[in-house]
Amino acid sequence: MFVGERMSRPVISVTPETPINDALAMFKKEHIRRAPVMKDGKLVGIVSEKDLLNAAPSSATTLSVWEMNYLISKVKVKNVMTKKVITVSRDTPIEEAARIMADKKIGGLPVVDGDRVVGMITETDLFKVFLELMGARDKGVRVTATIEDKPGELAKVTKAIANAGGNFVSFGFFAGEDASTKILTFKVDGIKPNDVKTALKDVVKKFWDIRQS
Repeated sequence: MFVGERMSRPVISVTPETPINDALAMFKKEHIRRAPVMKDGKLVGIVSEKDLLNAAPSSATTLSVWEMNYLISKVKVKNVMTKKVITVSRDTPIEEAARIMADKKIGGLPVVDGDRVVGMITETDLFKVFLELMGARDKGVRVTATIEDKPGELAKVTKAIANAGGNFVSFGFFAGEDASTKILTFKVDGIKPNDVKTALKDVVKKFWDIRQS
């Protein structure tokens, strides 16, 4: 799966000269938390809702409401935006975009095609991918178990479930408690919880949880 398949579009952007109050109003209307900053069709920065809110005066200020409104009206997006923008392309693997966002502690990335911004990939888009990956909206038997981290163990699990009449709805593979193990979290249908446990009793090292969901 690539970023181009899951990015948000069309792109909602602001200009460097947009007053921060106007930008905040647009964010609220469009239900977004960040936007690329564009000038003459080129990406010059990115601004988040947090950037805009942090530019507002503190509630402890001694300024009058008129003075505050006047000062805020003078603050533009260019004064609070991040100028060094990290971008990805349409064909960036979705997990690479997630890694960049996690490592850099950012909530979204502009997606570019040459000089054009063609979309945004955000933490919300990644959450939706995670929901699909884990089958969160599908009914079935959800299983979490530990297996040995060695060749052939995963095949044993899938074969055992298939032989018992189960069909995989989702499958996740995670780091185990130590280097010798992996934790599986998967969902299957066509089979009952007790039958799953019976089918895998000689295959997995430990069951953490089996439930109908």
